[in-house]
Amino acid sequence: MSIPSVMTIGSSDMKRSAVIVLMLHACCGFSQISHELVYSMGCFVNGTTDAQFKFDNEEIYFVDFQNEKLIYTVPISIDPDPYPIWANLKLEDSLDNKKFCFFLTNEEAKYEENSPEERDPPEIMLFLSQELELGLENKLICFVNHFYPPSVDVRWTKNGHPVSEGVSLSRYYLNKDQTFHQFSTLTFTPSEGDIYSCTVEHSALETPKTRIWEPDVSDNDTSPGPDIYCGVGLCLTLLMVAAAVFLIVKAQNE
Repeated sequence: MSIPSVMTIGSSDMKRSAVIVLMLHACCGFSQISHELVYSMGCFVNGTTDAQFKFDNEEIYFVDFQNEKLIYTVPISIDPDPYPIWANLKLEDSLDNKKFCFFLTNEEAKYEENSPEERDPPEIMLFLSQELELGLENKLICFVNHFYPPSVDVRWTKNGHPVSEGVSLSRYYLNKDQTFHQFSTLTFTPSEGDIYSCTVEHSALETPKTRIWEPDVSDNDTSPGPDIYCGVGLCLTLLMVAAAVFLIVKAQNE
């Protein structure tokens, strides 16, 4: 198994101010199958730090710096088990990298004190996690993507009233272009006539951006009534036509 790797340090060259992103890429070979490992860390002068480890673009773990522990999110689909590769990447390594990252960030910030911070407005999608069935519990997902800096406020409403129960918010995830994405999820039971909204506020937006969802029951009406009525009506019409033809032919023969 070979593990060539390279460390990439990104800063203002990527048009990001007051942020350093460290990325460690490793290309690994298990038998004849190639895999990609990516360890990334981002830190900001405001104290925000993010570090995560990905295997073939699937997150293995991230670092909870506040509680100083690793949070494993290993996808069950990974085969073979890549654990031997990242076993030596311990919490102490991430804490040391955090210090180095902040050192670079502060040095970079000195050169950008007079430069305006670049901001990228978020893109928002609102969708169901499962197929719609009225009366059955489901989840609405508000996907906020491609924003910078990593600070957004997400609010939910039902029929115009604020909703807090059943709401969860993921942490920030780093994109390859050094923007971020985040998920907000609302667990609810859909009913006909209810209207839900997800509103996002971000420093790059002049006004909050809102997406609206309401159940579309037009495609979920599976009642056989109309089809039965139509079928019976068609049969009666055909019988009447056949009877009329029979009577006409009989009259002509007489």
